[in-house]
Amino acid sequence: MSAAEFAVAQWTRATGAGVDPHEYRHVTDGLTSVADWGPSFLRTGRAYVDRAENAGSPVSAGEHLLMAARWFHLATLAPYAEAHRAAVEADHALSRALTVLDAGARHVSGEGFTGWLRGPADAPGTVVVVPGLDSAKEEFLDLVSALLARGLAVFAMDGPGQGVLAATTTLRPDYEQVVGRVVDALGVARIGLVGLSLGGYFAARTAALEPRVAAVATVSGPFRLDWEELPPPVRDIMVRRTGGADAARAFAGHVDLSALAPRIASPLLVVDGGQDVIPGVTNGEPLARLAPHGTYLSVPHGDHLLGNARPDWLPHVSDHIRRALTGAQA
Repeated sequence: MSAAEFAVAQWTRATGAGVDPHEYRHVTDGLTSVADWGPSFLRTGRAYVDRAENAGSPVSAGEHLLMAARWFHLATLAPYAEAHRAAVEADHALSRALTVLDAGARHVSGEGFTGWLRGPADAPGTVVVVPGLDSAKEEFLDLVSALLARGLAVFAMDGPGQGVLAATTTLRPDYEQVVGRVVDALGVARIGLVGLSLGGYFAARTAALEPRVAAVATVSGPFRLDWEELPPPVRDIMVRRTGGADAARAFAGHVDLSALAPRIASPLLVVDGGQDVIPGVTNGEPLARLAPHGTYLSVPHGDHLLGNARPDWLPHVSDHIRRALTGAQA
């Protein structure tokens, strides 16, 4: 795949993550190969860190650091030698930004997870945001903001094989064990879950097996994976994130919600984009149909993660979680 093709493929994901579309085009127009992706995005992130150092106010500095975190995370989407460095810098930039912009934010880590808890101490509910195959807590800042705006507390996390933990851990299918430890660490009786992309599988599986999940939503989550049909780029990412070809094949074999979907007792909203067609991936309609309290939202023009259709799903997901957790209108 050429650099131009790769940039087009990542376009709505990057802009959905919150980077400026004009700057994205400026950065990607200068790429001569996919190998240039990571270094170019890393330089762009560091330029925002420099802006933060010279900002005229703490708020401006924090905003620049949040943007740096986005660019650093996006730098990891193409394989290159410094991908782990970019993930570490994304984590560090987010930490510095929240220290400035959100004095109540609390860093929480434990076995197999790390992330930030934000929102009021007396929030009526707590939501855990779960990333996917190659996403991370820095990618879904707008979702976090939408949930915070509805008065909820939000824990945006990296789990095994994700974000800043990708260099030292590998993806695991039994993500409910990790979320269970998250709930223990947060000290709450119940949570809402939002899972994006492969995180949708993790969230649905957890909702079936962890009784403290009181509300759940999935966005572009797979119902089932077929290793033999997955495109080579997806296989390659899975191999890197699981630790090898055999592990990746075994992991893909676990991704099947047929038996677990009927066990999801909490209200479930499943969101798919009608243009999200990845070979070897079954979208979420069967999950919504088999879950006792499942609702399906298909956005016909939406692509994977629906970065091109945010108004058509983001308020729905945020309101669903708010209502299901609290019984109140958002």
